[in-house]
Amino acid sequence: MKYCMLKDGALLPVLGQGSWYLGERKDTREAEGRALRAGIEAGMTLLDTAEMYGEGAAESLIGGILPYYKRQDLFLVSKVYPHNAGRRHIFHSCEESLRRLNTDYLDLYLLHWRGSIPLRETVACMEELVSQGKIRRWGVSNFDTDDMEELFRIPGGSHCAVNQVLYHIASRGIEYDLLPWMRDHGVTLMAYCPLAQGGRLSRNLLQHPVLSKIAEQHGVTVPQVLLSFVIRDGHTIAIPRAGNADHTRQNSLAAELCLSEEDLARLEEAFPAPTAKTPLDVE
Repeated sequence: MKYCMLKDGALLPVLGQGSWYLGERKDTREAEGRALRAGIEAGMTLLDTAEMYGEGAAESLIGGILPYYKRQDLFLVSKVYPHNAGRRHIFHSCEESLRRLNTDYLDLYLLHWRGSIPLRETVACMEELVSQGKIRRWGVSNFDTDDMEELFRIPGGSHCAVNQVLYHIASRGIEYDLLPWMRDHGVTLMAYCPLAQGGRLSRNLLQHPVLSKIAEQHGVTVPQVLLSFVIRDGHTIAIPRAGNADHTRQNSLAAELCLSEEDLARLEEAFPAPTAKTPLDVE
């Protein structure tokens, strides 16, 4: 597995595991647990979840497999609802996430998206959670450039370690201004929906002839090409979700796939980078 570094020096695998929609059905929970464990054993030790996912069901699923591993070998990420991200609720929300996850700290706690609670209040609460040892660091999700600039004007706002946003080969809008801003300010990109939700977010993506040809030439799958593209710069973490162990293992192999300059040029022609500001994609 390849790794990238956060601004505080923490090393994270460039491929982690998402958990959106996992844990919500009793008949699939066992297979989903096996998928998460297969990913961990393949080096995908970053597990991303949120209190929103199944109203805690995904956190509970992850909490059920935690006893099989040393806690320090995993990197746990969860997210707080915007309406819970103030002094009135955030400490309880964090404690509930910790309880469901069967742990006493989070490696990273994210504000899921902006809401009505002032960022200054959320930042102050995040800093308190760090000082209490409940979280190791904090970040945000679904923040565009203007949001990040506002955040960094707040005392303590520059401690934001990660911005998790939607990013895949057919949704490259962040490359115009948000991603360069994040690179300049040491904020790591965590890409959700890096497979465009199995192509659902971009029609016929998995059957695209250019992607199919490149996959064929490398002897890999189209999803592996998609993941390799997202993590190509070595400073991005992708968090694909998989509900079965075989798909998880296939995803993990994307970390070893090196796309050539010719591959990247063909992908650039088929899926050009933005030439103007575009609205932030949110799913």
